[in-house]
Amino acid sequence: MATRKSTKKKAAKSRPARTVSAKRGATADDSAVREHVLYLLKGGGAHVGFEKAIGGLPEELRGAKAGGIPFSPWRLLEHMRIAQWDILEFSRDASHVSPSWPDGYWPGTDAPPNAAAWDNSVARFRADLQAMVRLVSNPRTDLYAKIQHGNGQTVLREALLIADHNAYHLGQLVMLRRLLGSWQD
Repeated sequence: MATRKSTKKKAAKSRPARTVSAKRGATADDSAVREHVLYLLKGGGAHVGFEKAIGGLPEELRGAKAGGIPFSPWRLLEHMRIAQWDILEFSRDASHVSPSWPDGYWPGTDAPPNAAAWDNSVARFRADLQAMVRLVSNPRTDLYAKIQHGNGQTVLREALLIADHNAYHLGQLVMLRRLLGSWQD
């Protein structure tokens, strides 16, 4: 028995890593995991969703700070968008190059240059989130396979990272909006 386990471990190590697998793909075993991850990505559970967190924020407050908090709604939105885009692209593109840390993950200004920049950032955030949802929803995506160009990451880990990162910063945005007097429960 020990020899058999050892052989399986060696076989697993020598098996090529993959993101999408026609052989393995979705199974009844991972459908519940997919469902739960999708629920989290869409803002489910004890988290405020993206649409609620940004909805109704007056344009004049998009660059505002309050209560000693070092970021504005614009900085939070852009940081979430850039980080989510980076994680998504890492998950699906071996040639992707991540921005430098930390400067490449934050905008250079507290306020968006104009309303169109805000709207563009919101649209890009939504599009990248939907792309990750599609990747996780795809039954051919092997959630557990190591991403070939990574250091042990899987699509499951990256999807959970997006959900976790977004929840964290959306909570900060809600707190900031409360301090700015622009949050309705």
